[in-house]
Amino acid sequence: MARRDFARRTVVVTGAAGGLGRALCRRFGAAGANIAALDSDAAGAAALAVELRALGIAAQDFACDVTDPQACAASISQAVTRFGGLDVLINNAGITHRSGFAQTDAAVIRRVMEVNFFGAVHCTRAALAPLVASRGLIIVISSVAGFAPLIARTGYAASKHALHGFFDSLRTEIADDGVEVLMVCPSFIDTGIAKNALGADGLPALHAQRVVGTRATPAAIVEQIFRAACRGDRLLLPGGTAWLSWWVSRLAPRLYAKLMADSLRAELHGTNQ
Repeated sequence: MARRDFARRTVVVTGAAGGLGRALCRRFGAAGANIAALDSDAAGAAALAVELRALGIAAQDFACDVTDPQACAASISQAVTRFGGLDVLINNAGITHRSGFAQTDAAVIRRVMEVNFFGAVHCTRAALAPLVASRGLIIVISSVAGFAPLIARTGYAASKHALHGFFDSLRTEIADDGVEVLMVCPSFIDTGIAKNALGADGLPALHAQRVVGTRATPAAIVEQIFRAACRGDRLLLPGGTAWLSWWVSRLAPRLYAKLMADSLRAELHGTNQ
């Protein structure tokens, strides 16, 4: 039997207008949850809310840049007021880059950290009190790059590693308050994050991303996330590539690094590095 029932619960999703965020909103909304859709793309978030309401899902959009702590606090406060509480925070907003470190402007890595790591920190701080009140759940969308190296993604890997250190530690602080934390570490998903990757100079990357394994659909990943949330899992490795990466990176780290480098090294020789 599921440990959590999301009917009439309120779920905040950051990066809601993107491929994975949209699928998260639809799946939790289909389970009866109220959806607060946060995204820096105000028009995209508004269109998503209209789409969700057409499906009979209670939804409200909020324009929110997660790198702005005041914007995060205001959006989450408004969501709590709109729906009467907060039960789940899904830290999904994220960006990436594709460039070797030697060629990458430090501002690019800072930007990735601001969105992926500090964005999650800002939203979690804003949501913590209502989550404690509801004995709620924090879901963090990390990556295989959160526990293993990823060539030409030093900033992205750093941001995802930081999420693990932060939320694994936070879990111990809030366990007695009844708030749970689920870390999700997918491999490659068919979303817009790769298309919008930054290059070494902060402009859009011009060379194509190479994929290890198969690219999962957002709906398939989200179904696994939903079931893990219902069960009260602490870690989810969705798909065979994520599971294999977890174990090989731990049992044979040199082999993992070689396989990863052999597969992705071509990105270091593309344009816009």
